[in-house]
Amino acid sequence: MKRGGGKIRLFIGLAIVAFAVIKYCGSAETNEHTGEKQYIDLTVNEEIALGLQAAPSMIQQHGGLYQNQEYQNIVDAVGQKLVQSSIGKSTDYRYEFHLLADERTINAFALPGGQCFITYALYSQLENVDQLAGVLGHEIGHVIAKHSAARMSQQGLAQGVITGVSVGTDGGGQAAEAIAQMITMKYGRDDELQSDQLGVQMMLDAGFDPYEMIGVMEILKAAGGPNRTPEFQSTHPDPENRIERIKEAIEYYKKS
Repeated sequence: MKRGGGKIRLFIGLAIVAFAVIKYCGSAETNEHTGEKQYIDLTVNEEIALGLQAAPSMIQQHGGLYQNQEYQNIVDAVGQKLVQSSIGKSTDYRYEFHLLADERTINAFALPGGQCFITYALYSQLENVDQLAGVLGHEIGHVIAKHSAARMSQQGLAQGVITGVSVGTDGGGQAAEAIAQMITMKYGRDDELQSDQLGVQMMLDAGFDPYEMIGVMEILKAAGGPNRTPEFQSTHPDPENRIERIKEAIEYYKKS
């Protein structure tokens, strides 16, 4: 009975994994703006709704909005110039740019559907509007490339694999989870590099100096300090590696 029960458990586990894989593969589509094949369950309207729903919570987590309308106007102007001068204009996303009150966390991020954020801690480190354009262009790139939606699908696949292996084997869940985490980390690093490249393209289209994005990388490098997490353990590439890829992207798009 014990052996037969093990076979049944293994069969159920394999069925769970197979269902997760079939569902993931069945969501394949080509991103019309990047030409990249992706696996996404969400429609554009669902992405927008998710971003709008999550935005208030993200603002609250970072101490609210920074109370300086002049600075907020600059963020809005630079963000909208990037959108209106680039492939961002041809998307159906609802782009909004938020300057957060957080004066300690050097960060910027984007939610699905066009909600983009920059903390005052990072904003105050920037030397000019071109560097601000570099930060916002990178975040708009995440939106256009549908990175959040793709990561949600990847996490759904990973969770299906973890569940299936846990059900089908003794002690297999931890190994499966470790593998799934490594997969999603790699996707994260690739996303960051792609967003850098899209940011460079948008900066050039909008008339900003893309070399100033290198200055942003120097700020991030300094913020990380000497004891930065090794690149393979992080969802973000090392700033030094990003600088080299940014230089390559600038040369490529200048020739295009």
